[in-house]
Amino acid sequence: MIDDSFNPEDHSLGESHYFEDLVVGQKFHIPSRTMTDALFAAFQLASGDNHPIHYDIEYCKARGHRNMLAHGFQALIQTAPGAGDFPFYIGDSLVGFIEQSSRFLKPVYAGDTVYPLLTISELTPQNTTGVVTMTSTVHNQRRELVLEGDQKFLLKKRPA
Repeated sequence: MIDDSFNPEDHSLGESHYFEDLVVGQKFHIPSRTMTDALFAAFQLASGDNHPIHYDIEYCKARGHRNMLAHGFQALIQTAPGAGDFPFYIGDSLVGFIEQSSRFLKPVYAGDTVYPLLTISELTPQNTTGVVTMTSTVHNQRRELVLEGDQKFLLKKRPA
């Protein structure tokens, strides 16, 4: 049975926000996550990284680590904007994800809980678009900053 009152184009989480709607300092939290052995195994399958520092507890302990270390990219993917509400907030104004950089400051171990956050740090207007620079951070349960970096997005300006 076809429901003429339903339109897939109306199925969204809200109206799109545009470049002009954003402000420096605006925060977009990403849910916390405990880095379980299952997440380590899934990352190993996806990345193909088989170094024992990430998957062999005895190897890690022999080198002074208390547990297996997350791969740097495994820590980085915790800042994926789609894991939070940023892409839903900007909606159709997103043109693209254009740049990413990161610094790995402390190890992330299996069993750690991480707390990712994106914060708008710069807004660079252009003619019909603007570049949104967001600082990405990840803290652990001990309140240590384990990762920081930048992500840049190209957004449309509000239509006239």
